[in-house]
Amino acid sequence: MPSRLIAHLAHVEVLSSKPADSVAFYTEVLGLERSGEEGTSTYLRGWGEWDHHSLVVTEAEAPGLGHIGWRMLSPEHLDQAVARVQERGVDGEWVDGSVGHGPAFRFRGPGGHQHELLWETERYVPPPELVSPYPNRPQAYRPRGIAPRQLDHVTVMTGDPLADAYWYRDTLGYVFTEYTVLDEAEIPVFSMLTNNEKSHDLGLVIDQSAMPGRLHHVSYWVDSRDELLRAADILMNCDAGVEFGPGRHGMGEQDYLYTREPGGVRVEVNTGGYRLYRPDWETLRWTPSQGSNVFYRNLPMPDTMMEGAPHVDFSAPEDGTANPWQAASVH
Repeated sequence: MPSRLIAHLAHVEVLSSKPADSVAFYTEVLGLERSGEEGTSTYLRGWGEWDHHSLVVTEAEAPGLGHIGWRMLSPEHLDQAVARVQERGVDGEWVDGSVGHGPAFRFRGPGGHQHELLWETERYVPPPELVSPYPNRPQAYRPRGIAPRQLDHVTVMTGDPLADAYWYRDTLGYVFTEYTVLDEAEIPVFSMLTNNEKSHDLGLVIDQSAMPGRLHHVSYWVDSRDELLRAADILMNCDAGVEFGPGRHGMGEQDYLYTREPGGVRVEVNTGGYRLYRPDWETLRWTPSQGSNVFYRNLPMPDTMMEGAPHVDFSAPEDGTANPWQAASVH
């Protein structure tokens, strides 16, 4: 398997049929900073992020995923990654620099999700009124709404979370940290991979629809559990509501809550979790009854959490995986 090639998750493009409402949510409720507009896209970032943007909201007919951008460790690592993808027989193409970054190699992963690999990025330069008194912050901390510091991870949906995890590990050098199979059958339902010290910056959750490339959620990081609970208050008071949480996942040990923005995309706010520094990490196997999704094993996950974007109506298969954590997470 290749050595590490990717530095971090750079940005996620989400699609919205209600772009004005979605942008209003991301700026006024979630509290991201607006960093630019071009065509039908708006560019946003957390107050603690050094690059031009971490989220792109693009107008579309239905909610979903546009693409996921990954910044490489160096120009040489970018070339190595492109070669690895092409060696696996995956068609891709170079695209010219876009808003906030230079040329990128675009391809579709095994689940049909579009990725961009890039090196050159535009560093955020604050206006005079937002210059931070601290040199290790890209801008002054003037919180609005939930005010997350930075993008944490993206989770997508796929028909085979385990096979896809091995593909990302063996092709691009991700660390395959943990996965969950059903208690009653060896059916993988969730996998996590990382490129740095976090438990994951890419999640893969089972998709029972026939539609490729669906998005499950985008996650932003706050500094503490107190800020996470404050986020729940903000969401409840602005009628956005909380779909699931606050709680803690067993996998990754991160505290979480989930909501939906007006365009239909699920957004997670999270904090905490372990930090991974072990060079010979061995992938961990979980079952729902061990608390993989609900650490305290006291709550079922709502059925809506198995929905993705775009939304697809389908009947649950006989193996019961419509909501694999539903029965097993409550004792």
